[in-house]
Amino acid sequence: MAEDTPADTKAADDLADWGEAMAEQGIAAEPAAEPAAAAAEPPKVQPAPFAELRADQGGAAPNNQLDLVMDIPVTLSVELGRTKIQIRELLQLAQGSVVDLDRLAGEPMDVLVNGFLIARGEVVLVNDKFGIRLTDIVSPTERARRLA
Repeated sequence: MAEDTPADTKAADDLADWGEAMAEQGIAAEPAAEPAAAAAEPPKVQPAPFAELRADQGGAAPNNQLDLVMDIPVTLSVELGRTKIQIRELLQLAQGSVVDLDRLAGEPMDVLVNGFLIARGEVVLVNDKFGIRLTDIVSPTERARRLA
């Protein structure tokens, strides 16, 4: 058996003194720290008890999720055509000037939603107002390709 050194004896005395002081205060003394080998034991891990989510448990069904965005306003515009001109030409424009566009007469117009092409159509007159009859809807895959 190994003999206690003065440092070991002093540490044990200090620990006993703390234990007595805590007992006087009515505080339960914590057990002395165990050797490192016992502290190395990993804690037990258990899965969290989450209930399985189902649509009938208050989770929003797909139709309800779509209803959330139905009232969001978007800007729909019809583009007649485009062209590039120099600033010099832009400054020379006056009433009656003609600007050539990149579209031919009778060619379908682009229908844009928030600046993104979603369809093409032809111009129609409805109650003395212009309208557009959709002739071609751009597929979702084509829209995604154009965004990239």
